[in-house]
Amino acid sequence: MKGVVFTEFMELVESRMGLDMLDRIITEAQLPNDGAYTSVGTYDHAELVRLVMALSSATGLAIPALVHMFGQHLFQRFSVGYPALFADATNAYDFLSRIDEVIHVEVRKLYPDAELPKLACERPAPGELVLLYSSPRGFADLAAGLIDGCIAHFGESITVTRTDLPRQDNLHRTRFHMAVAAA
Repeated sequence: MKGVVFTEFMELVESRMGLDMLDRIITEAQLPNDGAYTSVGTYDHAELVRLVMALSSATGLAIPALVHMFGQHLFQRFSVGYPALFADATNAYDFLSRIDEVIHVEVRKLYPDAELPKLACERPAPGELVLLYSSPRGFADLAAGLIDGCIAHFGESITVTRTDLPRQDNLHRTRFHMAVAAA
């Protein structure tokens, strides 16, 4: 997993819960590098899981809720840090539909060793989008947070229905059905 994910997680914890909390979870997670991450480095995703578990233990907040919150934060940070990726998108569906074929291509140019999830999209009807997340790492809660962050970024009223699917070929799979909310 790219270090930018780790550095952004630490930024979220520090900005919302304080430096003492960040220090506490780094200590509790017993990380091999004592929490020293660079944005361009590559690290074991299990280290992020350990940080989230430590944060859950310290705050009493559920792990899925924390990961979802992080996804929302991460989307906002990406929209600020990488504005060129947002230039051609006029709404959430446009942006989400471009992730695998445009955005992930650009990410791989910057980080050739990035291990990205597969995000297949289809438009079954006007006002609807279905996104199928599949990854060897089970971060569907992060994907859900990113989706909600995207919807908020574009200021749209879209309902999201999540369906966790059985694993297939050792991949975690989740279906996100989105529909424009009725006025």
